[in-house]
Amino acid sequence: MNNDDNNMSRSRSRMNAPRPQNSSSIIKWVIGILIAVVAVTVFLSYRYFNSAMQPMNPNSNQQIEVNVPIGAAPRQVGSILQDKKVVKSGSVFNYYAKSHNLNNFQAGYYVLKPSMTLNQVATRLQKGGAAQPILVNGPKILIREGEMIDQISDSIDKGGHFKKGEFKDLMKDQSFISSLAKKYPDLLGSAMKAKDVRYRLEGYLFPAVYPIQKDSSLKDLVTQMVGKEDAILKPYYSKLKSNNLTVQEALSIASLVEMEGSKEQDRAKIAGVFLNRIDKGETLGSDVSTRYAVKKSATQLLSQSDLKSTSPYNTRVNPGFPPGPVDNPGEGSVMAIVNADRGDGNRFFFAVTKKVPGSKYNVGDVLFYKDINSFNEAVSKYNPEGK
Repeated sequence: MNNDDNNMSRSRSRMNAPRPQNSSSIIKWVIGILIAVVAVTVFLSYRYFNSAMQPMNPNSNQQIEVNVPIGAAPRQVGSILQDKKVVKSGSVFNYYAKSHNLNNFQAGYYVLKPSMTLNQVATRLQKGGAAQPILVNGPKILIREGEMIDQISDSIDKGGHFKKGEFKDLMKDQSFISSLAKKYPDLLGSAMKAKDVRYRLEGYLFPAVYPIQKDSSLKDLVTQMVGKEDAILKPYYSKLKSNNLTVQEALSIASLVEMEGSKEQDRAKIAGVFLNRIDKGETLGSDVSTRYAVKKSATQLLSQSDLKSTSPYNTRVNPGFPPGPVDNPGEGSVMAIVNADRGDGNRFFFAVTKKVPGSKYNVGDVLFYKDINSFNEAVSKYNPEGK
């Protein structure tokens, strides 16, 4: 082999020889960069998440009005809150609400503050908002969905324009109520015929925000409330009549639905259950009416004697409709009666789930059943306290 061949052989050997140091350095460099990127991303994500869990502005007293549409999903609600600058991140709010079973949000208008925590915002949205904008100029009275006349009287008293006792007296003023019945006969006709009612106008004071004019009297204010109720129901009077329901009966069931059904999609089915039970001649068995009968709030436990109360409002023992509404329902609950879903007449029971470890249901989910055995089994599994 000549010198040229030897030189070519050595050259090929050098070309084919591995370069472990250079290749190893590049791989280590790439891995290092990737680790650094991941670490920075995790750190920034943690900081963002931790920051988004805090109030938007802890020192702010600004009032922000938020409107939650009917049927809005939790993710949509989070987006609305972020756009209104109530929370820092709609996505983080959505995650927090779901992870804490605080996502049964109700439609309506709310006044929130950037200083509120995520828990405070989510809890407030579960209680139900006003049917109309709240932040109107000048003095006003707010009636929330599901409030009873006794609760409304407290709100009126706090407003400082009228006295609680004055309002209560007006609710018993038969001359004034008769004048309203003449003005709104389609609305109050059946209410005037009802017997054993606590307040004849219970259920007829539509939940909304009512501005108080300079020269407004308490009678003017109540007339405005009843007039609003008439305006809401006017398109449905003929349909209620064709369904063999009086306005008093419809609002009585709507008042139960208001407090039993926290989710819009469940209300028509709950109304259907009540109507199915009435058709079958059974008791409605609603603790909402029993609480009204014995004058106990939703946070107070019902005793065995409460459940056996002989009050005509106690649907645990009295079949059929209660004498009248037990609160003032919002439009969503009224529409649930108009469009009641009876499920081919096969729904007679419903159970509202509580937080049970390992359960596939969320707090506030409503389960419907045809027979008492399936219902009792569901209560023992998903609502062991039975309330």
